[in-house]
Amino acid sequence: MAIKSYFLFFLLCTFQPSVVEEPVIVWNANYKLTWQDFKARPNRASSAVAITASGITFGFSIDEVDKKVVRFATEIETHFYPEKSWYKPKDANTHILGHEQLHFDITELYARKFRARVSALEVSQHIAKDLRTLHHTITKELAAFQKRYDTETDFSRHIAQQDYWQQFIAEELKTYDAFASKN
Repeated sequence: MAIKSYFLFFLLCTFQPSVVEEPVIVWNANYKLTWQDFKARPNRASSAVAITASGITFGFSIDEVDKKVVRFATEIETHFYPEKSWYKPKDANTHILGHEQLHFDITELYARKFRARVSALEVSQHIAKDLRTLHHTITKELAAFQKRYDTETDFSRHIAQQDYWQQFIAEELKTYDAFASKN
């Protein structure tokens, strides 16, 4: 009766970090981003005032007994990547910082949705495939949702829509509060 454990690590983020050990800020309800958190050199050719690089790190382990999966565990975290995030100081303001914070909050929302869906999975011989499929699905949903947020707010320029999204995401985070990041 041998127990085997497997550990796999995946990274889901809008911007892939070039070095896994690079500094990150883990999402925390009590911490709000500041412009000092944005460390990358701004892209002067871009019309964007700021770019937030955030993502979900995802890992899982599977335990087997006699070649049968008996349990699995996951680790899902929301990260902000300072070395990949930038802003243009001359054009930046607190309104735009709020828009960028909401990108990070949306990433946390999708980490919570990911945890919720993982909690509904049952142990099976195909759990690794199920987890990979779920990871892929969340990746696509998060990317589409971030794009929708930018489109509907016109990248923060549509003030009423920005206010709507702030409220909407706050409510969604509360809905998934049971699956919040633990830190």
